[in-house]
Amino acid sequence: MSGFKDKGFGDRLNAARDAKQAMAAKFQQRAAAADDPALVEKRKAREAVSAAREARLAERKAQRLAEKTRAAAEEEAQAKAAIAEEAARIEREAADAISQEAEKKAARDARYAARKARK
Repeated sequence: MSGFKDKGFGDRLNAARDAKQAMAAKFQQRAAAADDPALVEKRKAREAVSAAREARLAERKAQRLAEKTRAAAEEEAQAKAAIAEEAARIEREAADAISQEAEKKAARDARYAARKARK
């Protein structure tokens, strides 16, 4: 009833050698078939797909760069507009302050003139 066969060291070496030979034969067959027209067509198809993928990636990169450039230009325009608005506000405040000062001076002069007229 011995269903289990104990493999010896020689049997394991032979099995390893056979496996290596089988792999080498498979590799040689594959290398010989590299000129097969069907494989050449498949390779060309893969290269075309890869080239299309690279083109799409380059297009996306260009779109992202254009978007960043547009956003930067828009941000710069907004900053310039904010600066111009702030300058206009400051100028208006200065003009208002000057006009208020002139009104105060005119009122003061009018009071002074009225006082002089009473005397």
